[in-house]
Amino acid sequence: MASSLTELLFLIDTGYDRASWHGPNLRGSLRGLTPRRAAWRPGKQRHSIWELVVHAAYWKYVAWRRLTGATPGSFPLKGSNWFARRRDLSAGLWRDDLALLDEMHRSLRAAVADLHPGDLDRTGGRKSKVTTRALVAGIAAHDVYHAGQIQLLKKLAPR
Repeated sequence: MASSLTELLFLIDTGYDRASWHGPNLRGSLRGLTPRRAAWRPGKQRHSIWELVVHAAYWKYVAWRRLTGATPGSFPLKGSNWFARRRDLSAGLWRDDLALLDEMHRSLRAAVADLHPGDLDRTGGRKSKVTTRALVAGIAAHDVYHAGQIQLLKKLAPR
């Protein structure tokens, strides 16, 4: 049972910031980006890398909240899912949002590390059909999915 928890931690680590065979993970895909490049949009109604960063931070928060039973409403930004980032493109604001992503990941990882292996196949309550194992594996897949999008957007974005 303990190995299942170790495997889940491995998934979220390699999906986020540890070396992985598939290439850049989420944090690695963001290395060296300028605020201007992070804010670039491939078209109208399309998301920027910067928005993907905050979106990923939000879903790490949601997963953490589900794992810990914390009440909704404690995410540092108002809103949910997608957050417009069409404001001052300063390096400080970009660093703040990267720090938010890191903070949400650390909180989530700590919650996963505190899980009891016997809880991995339980659902998150009467209304949920998603097991804890599926939630944690899903957030790792979410990171890798968006890392791939970011890699593509970096290739498309003007320098």
